[in-house]
Amino acid sequence: MKTIIELITEEVKEAFAQKGYEEKYGVVTLSNRPDLCQYQCNGALAAAKQYKTAPIKIAQEIVELLQTSKNIKEISAIMPGFINIALSDEFLAGYLNQMKAAEQFGVEKEKNPKTVVIDFGGPNIAKPLHVGHMRSAVIGESIKRMLRYTGNTVIGDAHLGDWGTQMGLIIAELKKRQPELVYFDDSFTGEYPKEAPFTISELEEIYPAASEYSKSNPEFREEAKNVTFQLQNGHRGYTALWNHILEVSVSDLRKIYDNLDVSFDLWKKESDAQPYIPDMIEYFKKNNYTRISEGALVVDVKATIVERMKLFHPDRIIYVVDKRQDLNFEIVFRCARKTKLVEEDTQLDFVGFGTMNGKDGKPFKTREGGVMRLEYLINSVNEEVYRKIMDNRSMEEQDARKVAAQVGLAALKYGDLSNQISKDYMFDVDRFTSFEGDTGPYILYTIVRIKSILAKYVDLNPVADLTEILPASSANEKALMLELTKFNEMIYTATQEIAPHRVCAYIYDLANSFNSFYHDTKIITEEDKKKQSSWISLITLVQDILLTCINLLGFEAPERM
Repeated sequence: MKTIIELITEEVKEAFAQKGYEEKYGVVTLSNRPDLCQYQCNGALAAAKQYKTAPIKIAQEIVELLQTSKNIKEISAIMPGFINIALSDEFLAGYLNQMKAAEQFGVEKEKNPKTVVIDFGGPNIAKPLHVGHMRSAVIGESIKRMLRYTGNTVIGDAHLGDWGTQMGLIIAELKKRQPELVYFDDSFTGEYPKEAPFTISELEEIYPAASEYSKSNPEFREEAKNVTFQLQNGHRGYTALWNHILEVSVSDLRKIYDNLDVSFDLWKKESDAQPYIPDMIEYFKKNNYTRISEGALVVDVKATIVERMKLFHPDRIIYVVDKRQDLNFEIVFRCARKTKLVEEDTQLDFVGFGTMNGKDGKPFKTREGGVMRLEYLINSVNEEVYRKIMDNRSMEEQDARKVAAQVGLAALKYGDLSNQISKDYMFDVDRFTSFEGDTGPYILYTIVRIKSILAKYVDLNPVADLTEILPASSANEKALMLELTKFNEMIYTATQEIAPHRVCAYIYDLANSFNSFYHDTKIITEEDKKKQSSWISLITLVQDILLTCINLLGFEAPERM
C-alpha cells in the first residue's frame, strides 16, 4: 500500500507534467507550517530556474489544475511559489479504512528481503551485566524487530566473550583455592561432575579477585597465561571447567535478558570462531594479506566474520557497539573487504551508541562510585514505578508489582530509545517513570485509556457492528487521522535509517493527538450511533498502531494502570 505522501506526490507530479514541466518538481512533503497547511510542494521554485519564469506563475498553474481533485480540499499558491495542500476529509477517511483492512496497516515488505546478522550482546562470561550492557541490548532488540517487521530474515547473536586470558585467570584462581578438584588431576580419566563447583555469585567474585591478584604476582600471571594456552589447546580438565563457567554464566544472563524482553537466536561465543582461524591464516598467507610486525604475523580481521559468512551467507551484518569502537570497526570492515572475506555487495554496518550518563553528566555510577549492575538498575526503576502506582491508585500489591514491571520496562526502554542512538543521554529515573510527558509510562497510559473505552463500548453494545471510519467532524479528529496516516512513512524512514527514536517520536505525537481528541469528544455518551461506531473504529486503529509500535520498541502494555 502506497503512503499517503506517495499518492499525493503522484497527483502533483502528473499536474506538473500536464503543464509541460518535468514531473520531478512535483514532490510533496509534510508541511513545515502545519498551522497553514498539511502538505506542501516547493517544486515551482526549482522549476522556475530551468524554465526561466516566475515561480508563482508555475505554482498558480498547478493549483488551477488541481482545484477539482477529489483528494484535495484546499490548494493554494503562496508567494514566492509555494503550493500549500490540505486533503479532503473523504480521502483521509478512505485512506484510514484501507490501512485498517490491509496487512500491517499497509506497510509493504521489502521487495528484496535480506538475511541480516545483528550482533548486539557482547557480555563477558563470568562477569555480571552492568548498565553499559543495557544500550546494546535494548537498541539491538528494537532494530531486530524493525527489520523483521519489514520482511527481512534477521539473526540476533549475543556473541559472548568467553576466550582469552580472563578464562585462564578464573581457572588459575580456582586451582589456587581448590587444588583438590578433579579437574586439576591430569591422571583422571573418568566423567567429570555435571554440577559446577561454584555458583554464579562465587564466579562473579573470582574473576576480579584473580585479576587484582595477578597485578602484583607475576608467577600467578604466568600460570594464568599457561592455563589459557592449555585450554585453547584442548586440556580436558580445563575444558570441562570452561563448560561449567559457560553454563552457569549463560543461565544467569538469560534471566536478565528475559527481564529486559531481549532475546537472541544465537548464543555464539568468541571460541566458536577458533576452528576457522587456521584456514583463515593459511588463506591470508597464500594471498599475501598478512604482514610481519615486530616478529608477529599480523592479520587485521575478525574470524567471526568468516564464521558468519560460512554459516549464514548474510546480505548484511550489523554491529551494535559503543561508538568509541568506531575506528576499530572501520579497520575490521576495510580488512574484511580487502581480503574478500565478504562479497562486494555484503553490507557491513557499525551502529555506535552513546553513553548513558547520570544527572552529573558523567557515565552512570552507583552511589559508591562503582558501575551499577543491570539487574539493580531494572529493580530500582520497577520500585519507583511501584511506589507511584501505590501512591496514586488502589491496586492489590501482586497486581501492582506485575504492572510496575511492565511499566518500568517501558520507562527504561523508551527513555533510552527516544534518544538518537549515537547521542549520550542523561538517565533520570524521576522523568523516565513519569506518567506525563514524553515517556514510556505516558504511552502505556494512553493505550490503557483506549482499552478502557473499548471495553465500556462492548459492555454497552455487545452485538454492535463497527462501521467504517467516517470523515472527520472536528479539528482534533482530523489531526488524529493525519497522525495515523504517517505510520507507513515513519516505519520506512526508521528502518532505512536504523532509528528507533523515530518510532518513539511518532507514538508520542500520536498519543498526544489521541488525548486531545479524547478530551474534546464524548465517545461513550454520543447518541449518534453511526458517528460513535466510527469513532470506535478510529480509536481501535490508534490502539493497534500504538501496540505495534511499542512491540517494535520491545515492551508491552498492561490491561490497566
